[in-house]
Order: sequence, then C-alpha cells, then structure tokens
Amino acid sequence: MRHTNQRAWPTLNAAALAVLATLPVWAQATDNAIVAAPAAIASTAAADIDTLGAVQTVLVTTRRRVESSQNVPTPMTVLGDDALDGNRLYRVQELQQLLPSTTINYVHARQMSFAVRGLGNNPASDGLEGSVGIYLDNVYLARPGMAAFDTLDLQQLELLRGPQGTLFGKNTTAGVLNIATKKPSFTPERSVELAAGRFGYGQGKLVLSGPLSETLAARLSAYKTHDDGYITNRHNGDKVQGGDRQGVRAQALYAPGQAFNLRVIADYNEEHSNNGTLVFYSGGPSGRAIAQARLVGTSPVLDPNERAVDLDSGSSVTVHQGGISAEANWTLADDTRLTAISAWRYWNFTPHNEDGLPVPITLDVGASARHKQFSQELRWATPAGRPVESVFGAYYYYQELDNNSFTRNGPLADIYNGNPAGAWANVASDAPGRLRVNSYALFAQSTWHATPLLDLTAGVRASYEDKWARVVRTAPTGGAAVTAAALAARNGRFGAFDSGDLTLTQASPTALLSAGYKAARDVLLYASVSHGEKSGGINLAVPGSGGVASMLVGAERANALELGVKSTLLGNRLQLNGNLFATVVHGYQSNAYDPVARSSYLTNAGDVRTRGVEVEAIATPVRGLTIRANGAFNDASYLKYTNAPCAPERAGTFCDLSGRNALVNAPRWTGNVAVQYGQLVAAGLQGYVNANYAYRASTYGTLDASEYARIPAYGVTNASLGVRTTNGAAWDVSLWVRNAFDKQYYTSLWNSGFGSYNAVIGTPRTVGITGRHDF
Repeated sequence: MRHTNQRAWPTLNAAALAVLATLPVWAQATDNAIVAAPAAIASTAAADIDTLGAVQTVLVTTRRRVESSQNVPTPMTVLGDDALDGNRLYRVQELQQLLPSTTINYVHARQMSFAVRGLGNNPASDGLEGSVGIYLDNVYLARPGMAAFDTLDLQQLELLRGPQGTLFGKNTTAGVLNIATKKPSFTPERSVELAAGRFGYGQGKLVLSGPLSETLAARLSAYKTHDDGYITNRHNGDKVQGGDRQGVRAQALYAPGQAFNLRVIADYNEEHSNNGTLVFYSGGPSGRAIAQARLVGTSPVLDPNERAVDLDSGSSVTVHQGGISAEANWTLADDTRLTAISAWRYWNFTPHNEDGLPVPITLDVGASARHKQFSQELRWATPAGRPVESVFGAYYYYQELDNNSFTRNGPLADIYNGNPAGAWANVASDAPGRLRVNSYALFAQSTWHATPLLDLTAGVRASYEDKWARVVRTAPTGGAAVTAAALAARNGRFGAFDSGDLTLTQASPTALLSAGYKAARDVLLYASVSHGEKSGGINLAVPGSGGVASMLVGAERANALELGVKSTLLGNRLQLNGNLFATVVHGYQSNAYDPVARSSYLTNAGDVRTRGVEVEAIATPVRGLTIRANGAFNDASYLKYTNAPCAPERAGTFCDLSGRNALVNAPRWTGNVAVQYGQLVAAGLQGYVNANYAYRASTYGTLDASEYARIPAYGVTNASLGVRTTNGAAWDVSLWVRNAFDKQYYTSLWNSGFGSYNAVIGTPRTVGITGRHDF
C-alpha cells in the first residue's frame, strides 16, 4: 500500500493514473512505495493545472493491485507522511487522535491494545493474538506492543475496519492496521532532524538513501529519543513516565528489471524507560485501599489531577526487539505475479513494578516475556485488467513465547494485605510459562468486473492453529518459617502449581462477499457481509478459583455488515465517505481482573454487538488548505454476558451486563478534525500551520463496568507553526504544542487492590521545536 508524497509529487489526476497503468507490472505489484520512476506521473499531473489544490489521490494495494483508495469497497482510512509529520504524531499509541473509531490502550509495551469500533481491548495477552492485526511492511506483529516504537521514516498507515483475513496474513475480527515504511530510492535522499521540548524531550533522526548500482538501492534510518517524563515522584522529586528509546532500520532493494525485485529489511529497537507508572484514580466504594495504606503509615497521592505519585522504587521497563524480512516479487510471462514474504522477529520485555506506595510492601512484581516468531507467506495474483482478478495464497506462522510471572514481597506485605503474620512478608515467587503456536492458512479472493459499473468480490480463508502451553509455579522462597493460618495464606497465594500440558487446536474460517457499484464517475456505493474468526488462547498465568479450565480461552467469532458510499465532489476538492456498520461477536475475548489472585486474565466476555455510522471528509476549499475530519457513533453493547465480574459497589461474584453499553473503552462518540495550511511568504520560502482536535466521549475503563471506573469525556488540541524552503537546500523549522490547553485526561483505567482503580494519564501541554535539513 502506498501514499503519494505531498511534498514531492503533485496530485494524481485521471491522466496521471492512466500513465501509472502503463508502468511495468513489477513497478505496480509491490505493496509499498512505487518503485517505478515517478517523473512521468508528476509531469502528466502537473500539466493539468485544474487539479492544483485538489484532494490528493491515495494509491493502495488492499486488493493486491494498485488502485485509488476511493475505488476499494471497504471502510478504510489512509494517513500519509504529510499528515503524520504535520500533526507531530511520532508513536503508534497516539494515532487515535487522527483515526476514526480507534482506541489505543497503552501503559507500556506489554500492556498495549489496539481496538476498532470498541473491539480489541485485550492487552497483556501473552497467550492470545489481538482482535486488530498490526502489520509492518506486510509482516504480521503478533503482539500490539511490538509496534510501540517511535514512527520512523514512514510512507503510509492504513486502517481497515471490520473482519479481515482473505488477503492478509493473519485472520482478525476487528480490523487491520498496516504500517508501510519508505523504500530505498534510486534517487539520493539524505535528511537529519532534531527536536527538543518540554519535560526534557529530545529526538534525533537520520535518513540516508540512494543507489549502490543501477539495480541495487539501500536505505538507512535511525532515531534516538529521550524524555524525562511528566509525572512527579514525590518520594525523591524525580520525573517519571519517560525514558530512552532508539532504533535503526536498514534496507536493500534489488530491482534488476521488470520480472523481479527483492526488498530486504532489518530493524532493531530498544527502550529503557519508567513507562507504566500509574496514578491513583479511585478508592472505589469502600476506600479500603486507602485505609490499608494508612495501616503501614502512608497514603497514595489521592488526587490524579496533581500528576504525581509517591514511590520508593518506582516502575520501569526494558524492551529489546528486532527482526529481518525479505519480500520477493516475480512477474511471470503471462503477467501473473508471485509474491513471497519471509520474516523472523523477536521481542523481549522485562518489567519492574512495585506497590504504588513509598514503603516496602511489594518490591517487584510483573511478567517478563521472551517472544520469537517466524512467518512465511506466498501469494499468486492473476493479471490485472481481466474480467476476473484473483489472488490465491498460503500462510504459515510459528511462535515461541516464554514468560515469568514474578513477585518479590517486602517486610510490610502482611500488614498491608491483612494476612496472618509472616504469610507473605519477604516471600518471593516465580511462575514461568511456555507457549508454542503453529498456524496454517490457505486464502483466496476474486473480483468479477460484472459490468463497467459493477464489481462483485468473494473471498475465503481456512485457518488451522494448534497451541501448546504449560505454566509452572515453583514453591515460594524466603520469608519466615510459618505454620497453620499463615502457611495456608502463603500457599493459597504463592503455592506450587503445575498446569500440565495444555493444548488447543482449532479450524477458523473467514469469508467475505462484497459489491461495489459506480453510481457516477466519482461515486462508489458498496455493501459487504463478512465472517471472521480468531482462535482461542491460553492464559499464561496461574489461575484463580476457576482452576486449570479457566486457562483456556474460547474462539472469537464475528459477523459483520457494511453499507457505504465513497465520493469525490466539487471538482475533486471534496472527498466525502460514509458507512453504516453492524457487527455481532460471539465469545468476545477481553481482559478481566481476579481480586483474589490480584491478577488480570483473559476470558470470553459473552456476546457483543457494535453498530453505528462513520463519516470521513477531506476538503481543499482554497489553494494550500487541507481539512480532514472524521466522526463516528458506535452503539457497543453486550447482547449476553451473564457471568461478568461484579463491580465493587455491587454484591456478588458474577453480575449480568446483558443489554448494557458497558464495553471497555468503547466511547459512543469520537471525532477528529485536522487542518493543514501552507502559503508562500517569500521567494523560495513557505509558511505553514497545522492543527488537530480529537474528542472522545465518556466510557467505562474496566470490564466490571464500575461507576468508579468511568473515563470522563475529553478533547485534546495539537498545533504546529513553521517555515520551510521550497527550492535549493531544503530546511524545515517548526514550533509545536501538544495538548495546547493542558487538558487533564485519562487514556485507560486498571483494577487494583481492594476495589480501587489506577489510571494512565495523558501527556500534559508540551511545547517544542523541530528542525529538519534535507541535504
């Protein structure tokens, strides 16, 4: 998939698209930036002065052929590098400020989830893939946290909403986010970028690209980021929720001719931070968490608006990840295309978490993870321009994951938790888990051009997965010798455990039927029905009262209906798209909290229905001005969920949430508006301004739907103002502000001990400056 670079190419009009159609097939078939020389396209588009200031045409390969996104009969949103850079969005977890119907829960790289239309809020799932598939250069990322690095040298982001799988590597029930980086170029590109801002923020980026020979090009991208954090630790006066991140990506593109091209990518990213610092949000109806803290002579910082904590050791995470991939494309004699994508990736995560108080209760707690994956995809595509165009493929995925859920208690553990003396004090516990996954799939999709105005598409995918896991908790170590009630309390929480071999096998079908009808030259009407399935998972943690049986999580099955329109109006100055959607999910996989074991676990949260409307618009009312807006109404509710965990204000162990709009972090209303304006202010010098506003309605923050865990509605405003040269040596300098009105807002809530809740707070107002030089 690709996005034409607004800073380098003019808008593509119909004539330019006709030139594109004449390009060699190998230039059209790849799934990221176009490899063929853009000069022919640029000169043709520039020749038509009527298109100046028009809405930019976005080219995608969603159906594995080059076409305008406006011709694809499915709801999708595309963001190019101009939109990302203009709005200063440098991390994936910030994308909900531009993408419609999107929620991103982020604490740190392990506790991150990506949800579309309220579906997919299941973070920290070592034994389960996400409901929204995330791809980096056509390679599936098994964990959402594998995308939690600074965006670097991106070409384009595409969000597809609804069940996917008939053309993508992994089957998903809620959608796909595809991240495409810029390819090596046969024209030299060199740039350096430096940024600095409030809270000790500093970032440097370097990009080098160019030819090594007539048939070989290379690209090197690197970044390093530091920020001090924006939460004050009153225990020592330090700032937390910041740290260091750095990464590098090296690429090679071999393109000897029209019949073959090969792209190889290697990347590495690491993070050393104190991300994961939560603020105290609510003590719940009883306030017992506050009372227990007073028993050990302290208290959490009770007002989250103070953006402060009081921690004796604090929280931190270390992440190391990287991988290598190779994508090869062959064009055969009959113009059929064969694509092979091979990839290996790893992701290592080590946390340090404490109890949230400045006294030694829990010294360290968390779950480390060591993840490895290998994937192989083969695709065969029939020639473009035939009455029937088809793609057939096979996919294999293998995963190894080893984790360790650990606890290191301090001397005050018993007093705080109300245990018999000596039960938990100074006790250490480890519970290592292992997971192995094999996934196999065959998929196919065909589009029949029934008439010049009507396209009919059918797709199917057959997946088979087998999963094996085992969790063992060793006997607790440390602490004093105890008997009777103290021994029972110790063993009840930290006693030895062995799950034995746990296996899960499942066949998961995915299917799609869609129709697209050109009601006018620039108006597409479409409808689709689809079925998506995601296999079950295995909880890689010692179970609570549910026993070993609760470690197995059932499959998630979604049935979806879409009705939509895509239109380009007013002489290509307005792009207006809208769609109605309805999805029913059986066995929705979500994250729950066990108050006895004091740990999160995955469960099937009954049957869920989401339905609503989405509207997107891009307008260029005058030369240099681009306005992007999107809005969504989402009625997300449980059709049936009779065994939900009870909120602390309600009696009982299980409560009935059937019929309630109580999905976690699924706001009924979301909206985003972004404005970009550029104007020549002097010869060879352009001034520009960017601003965006993102709104999210109030929503429940935890699965128990407690009124003490509601996330208030909020809106956040970002802006930037800058100048750049338009000829000769390229310079770009801008001043920017994020959260311009210093709004106190919360991105997610989490259950904590004794019916209390902790929160992730959004970034306060941050002002900075960025300078870039292309040389």
